[in-house]
Amino acid sequence: MKKLTLFVLFLAISASTLLAQSQLSQERLKRYDQFLETEIDAGKIPGAVVLIYKDGEKAYEKAYGLSDIEAKTPMQSDQIFYIQSMTKPIATVALMMLYEEGKFFLTDPVENYIPEFKNLQVLNDPEDGKNGETVPAKQKITISQILSHTAGFSHGLGSTQQEIDVRDALYAQPHANIESRVKALASIPLIGQPGEQWYYSASPDIAARLVEIFSGQPFDQFLKERLFDPLGMKDTGYNLNDEQSKRMVSLHGYSKEGVLIKIPNQTKTSGNRVFGGTHGLFSTAQDYSIFARMLLNGGEWNGKQYLSPKTIELMTKNHIEGLSYNPGYGFGLGFGLMVDLADADLIGSEGQYFWNGAYCTYFFIDPKENIVSFLMTQNSQFTGFYGDKMRQMVYQAIIE
Repeated sequence: MKKLTLFVLFLAISASTLLAQSQLSQERLKRYDQFLETEIDAGKIPGAVVLIYKDGEKAYEKAYGLSDIEAKTPMQSDQIFYIQSMTKPIATVALMMLYEEGKFFLTDPVENYIPEFKNLQVLNDPEDGKNGETVPAKQKITISQILSHTAGFSHGLGSTQQEIDVRDALYAQPHANIESRVKALASIPLIGQPGEQWYYSASPDIAARLVEIFSGQPFDQFLKERLFDPLGMKDTGYNLNDEQSKRMVSLHGYSKEGVLIKIPNQTKTSGNRVFGGTHGLFSTAQDYSIFARMLLNGGEWNGKQYLSPKTIELMTKNHIEGLSYNPGYGFGLGFGLMVDLADADLIGSEGQYFWNGAYCTYFFIDPKENIVSFLMTQNSQFTGFYGDKMRQMVYQAIIE
């Protein structure tokens, strides 16, 4: 009788597993294949890697097109991508690991730890740039605000003179390390009052610098010792070795005529020394999936607890309610959030969290469906189109 009971229990578990796996239709995912192949044939993207994990199992993995359109090199699933702003969630997790060690409160003023952020000024008109008229910041910026992009910084990506000044200070000038780049950011007046707007910014660089201050380690060393090595993210870092460089996907873009080309200035894969929180990491879809699945698994991976589930809960709450943002979306600490499907008019789950990279790398984590999804390519002209299309094609494949 005992053996029979165990056998019945085994059958029940097996049936449950099969049911979970059957909820993502392989047949329906062929629509995603067809879409990406059409985009590649039309010269919109060179190639791509798609990776999906559902219910703890690899549900879909496929490489499409080419990694280099000049060399005609086929894309492989283990290709390495420059993930740009997908560095930001990793920087946030690193800082929150130190939060759990009691190193700081999220409400702490950043100036307590980096004195260059004392007595910040706010521009009356961002068009005037760093030499324009200013007023004092009404409040001190907090660590929470730098993680939610509400501190009043910008990223240097826009066309106002303030953005141009930030771009010149952070990226056009040589910096010895992230400390130098953060001090440069502090020297430019804010684009808005702290806490009064969401504005996409370079503030995760401040998070990286705070990790150094709280841990006593260079940021890249902290990431390697505390996240990448123990998680098994063997192809993730700020510099690549010779073998890894051979797997690097070439950066593409469009000519003046709108033709897809391999751009002349390729991403530098070695000798990088500014280890920032805004961008800079290289990774594979598989490596980044480990990071994402750790978060989906309540901060635990292979018996090691990297973050508490309660910390992840805080990070994935909407921290910008009442501020202007994209309809249906919010922002937590380091992640964008889906908060209202009807307002977003996009298939998905409320509670999904995600981010993208400027060279067209995309991911999302969905706790309700127990799924993580990735689309990776390398196109220097970013569009959110492929991130939305990933959601559309993945979610339509989820069936009961």
